[in-house]
Amino acid sequence: MSLPSRLCDATLAQLPAGVGRPGYDRAATRIGVVHLGIGAFHRAHQAVYLDDVLAHEPDWAISGVSLRSPDVRDALQPQDGLYALALLEEPAAWRVIGAVREVLCAPQQQAAVLDRLADPGVRLVMLTVTEKGYCLAGDSLDLAHPDIVADLANPTTPGSAIGYLVAGLRLRRARGVPAYTVLSCDNLADNGGKLRRACVRYAMQVDPALAAWIDAQARFPRSMVDSITPASDEALRQRAAAALGMEDAWPVQREPYTQWVIEDDFALGRPDWARVGVTLSTDIAGYDRAKLRLLNAPHSAMAYLGTLLGLETVAEAMRHPTLGPFIATLMRAHIAPNLDPPQGMNTAAYIDAILARFANPQVRHRLLQIAQDGSQKIPVRFFGTLAQALANAHPIDALCLPVAAWLQFVRRQAQAGIPLMDPLAARLATLGARMQGDATQDVAMFVQDSGVFAALADEPAFVAALTGAYAALEGQGDMALSRAIVRV
Repeated sequence: MSLPSRLCDATLAQLPAGVGRPGYDRAATRIGVVHLGIGAFHRAHQAVYLDDVLAHEPDWAISGVSLRSPDVRDALQPQDGLYALALLEEPAAWRVIGAVREVLCAPQQQAAVLDRLADPGVRLVMLTVTEKGYCLAGDSLDLAHPDIVADLANPTTPGSAIGYLVAGLRLRRARGVPAYTVLSCDNLADNGGKLRRACVRYAMQVDPALAAWIDAQARFPRSMVDSITPASDEALRQRAAAALGMEDAWPVQREPYTQWVIEDDFALGRPDWARVGVTLSTDIAGYDRAKLRLLNAPHSAMAYLGTLLGLETVAEAMRHPTLGPFIATLMRAHIAPNLDPPQGMNTAAYIDAILARFANPQVRHRLLQIAQDGSQKIPVRFFGTLAQALANAHPIDALCLPVAAWLQFVRRQAQAGIPLMDPLAARLATLGARMQGDATQDVAMFVQDSGVFAALADEPAFVAALTGAYAALEGQGDMALSRAIVRV
């Protein structure tokens, strides 16, 4: 049976009393932000902060731009840009977000996108395009990337995010409009610095004077974002319909916790970020480091130890009588003492918040998904802490246990004929097939031949601790894990 109405400005007043809605007159807002890559994460994260901003400052409404597909535009345009956000708690909390005033599809509306980027009212351009959308080779723009080659051949009709950013700045310079701030909201280290260098290098190929102007006038603050945002699906649409009493073509969902840390470096002013819960800091790298070590590393620990136990989700891992307490101890007693937190961070409170997030049964975060790409994740999530612990003469046995579990995971998957999802899949599968359960031989071979361990491969204390942890995990189920944890 079809619902009597669809979410839009005209039906906002029909929403049930328990559903939150914009606390401002949407018609009085003005577009001051262009966002490239208007996917679920942006709409569940940055757009929610700006929805809060608009209650006090009407000049920061969003023009959302899809760089590929018209799907989001086609879903939200009939809804006047409105959509529902579900916060995954029990019961779920529902809220309608009104910050998106316009949605454009770049391949079909290129002129409109460029006009919006050149609009003097736009002071901030944000993007969530994933790391591959930056077209990088290492820390620099890949001039041989097909998207960049195509854009440089026709810079006034771009297709890539970098091409659009520079085309917009080129139009502003030509029209005497000041440069905007470009704010990366993708989780890659030094995101603002990498984006600045990519844009300047691209512009240098187009016009060296434009490159110099961008370098001097535009701003590219660094940032860090965090909130688990499961994909929208038909089940979410049905739950939204029940909660709203009307159809929403593309609702989004996320956990209640959210974090946004931004470097305070803006060209044309900024929203009152602090008023809506954003952290302004000069040490974005410190927040990135804390997240990698205190959130992402325990995630990986649960993934590899939990799959050895046959568990499926993070919440199940936290409920496990042995694994759950170990994760908390790992964070408090072994990671935090080897972390230099950014100024102003309350590490204990941050750990408590993360543990509460992990335990949320409404967020079904699959361990096998987290276990993917171990060769990329393990070094950045664990090796910094291990190096600091060794330098501080702190024990490392507990820190080595998740790394050893990764080795066991690779061995088990390879010998079961299950393909690994990893950039080094072929190499790791070969190593896993050769592992025979002799801890000394298996660890020595893996550490030397995987190409993952860098300087730690030549650190005797690390190799010894990893060997001991690997041996302790031999066997199956709770008994092996309990034995390994008691050991550390």
